[in-house]
Amino acid sequence: MTKVLLTGGSGFIAAHILEQLLAKNHTVVTTVRSEDKAAKILEAYPEQASSGALTVAIVPDIAKPDAFDEVVKFPGLEVVLHTASPFHFKFTDPKKELIDPAVIGTTAILRAIARSAPSVRRVVVTSSFAAIMSEASIGDSNTVFSEASWNPVTINDIHNSPATAYRASKTLAEKAAWDFVSDPSNGAKFDLATINPPMVFGPVVHYLSTLESINTSNARIVDAIKGKWREEIPSTGQALIWVDVRDVAAAHIKAGLEIPEAGGKRLFTTSGWFSNSEIAAVLRKNFPEDADKLPTEETKGGELPPAGDRFGYDNSKTTELLGIQWIGLEKSVVDTVKSLKKIEA
Repeated sequence: MTKVLLTGGSGFIAAHILEQLLAKNHTVVTTVRSEDKAAKILEAYPEQASSGALTVAIVPDIAKPDAFDEVVKFPGLEVVLHTASPFHFKFTDPKKELIDPAVIGTTAILRAIARSAPSVRRVVVTSSFAAIMSEASIGDSNTVFSEASWNPVTINDIHNSPATAYRASKTLAEKAAWDFVSDPSNGAKFDLATINPPMVFGPVVHYLSTLESINTSNARIVDAIKGKWREEIPSTGQALIWVDVRDVAAAHIKAGLEIPEAGGKRLFTTSGWFSNSEIAAVLRKNFPEDADKLPTEETKGGELPPAGDRFGYDNSKTTELLGIQWIGLEKSVVDTVKSLKKIEA
């Protein structure tokens, strides 16, 4: 079995990675930002915690250049899955609150591994479709985004909008990671893979979640079941493609531990198109007991743009390499709502 360092272990995606790693009997050191989050994870996995298969370390501020210096010194680490990075639009200073934590957090852990963890053979960094897409091409049907595509956003664009700032944080952090491993002077003995998901839906890990702290992608489903879509379904937004969190977690594990050929690859994980209108239809079909809160068939809004008014995508290389049968939208939404209802119970 493999000894893995998983950063950001209380995050939406990371919590599923942790669950899958432990189910496969790997040994995990995971980082969180507070004692409270550490306690919840240890309480959820008492057997692994007592056996030494699970260790939780506190890293309170991932934006500090020395944030990961000590945690990478755990003996025998073979793979690092770096998921810790901010994803929210509640900021006032995009450079300080988004760009710096993303970029410094990524380069700091790579530098720490190169210096102090010679046994690490591969690092997987959680990036995003935000680092692939170009805002100017969202409505261009002649544009096909793939693993080879890069968002042209720069640091000079971060004040354009909160969404642009977020996309810049993911793009600049991923570019910094690739630049680090390609520069011989950094002394990296490991290779790199990145995971680039778009909107991520799927069930939440109950011991870490409240409806108020729900991850950004799932927030639209929370709004729908709370009745906020009753009169009008909101616009789907610009992403238009999605993936289930369990598939994203599996992609990290396959890329990090199971598929040697994933080294040096950007992995574009997506199940396909979605719209808020489709989500509403899934909710109506599967949760008739909530009909008084849900949009009706007559409720307008949230449709997918016509094919001629939206980008194309091609993630066939990723699908072939990982061999994942992507979870469909109906199963993902139904499982998400069931998990949310458990939180409310």
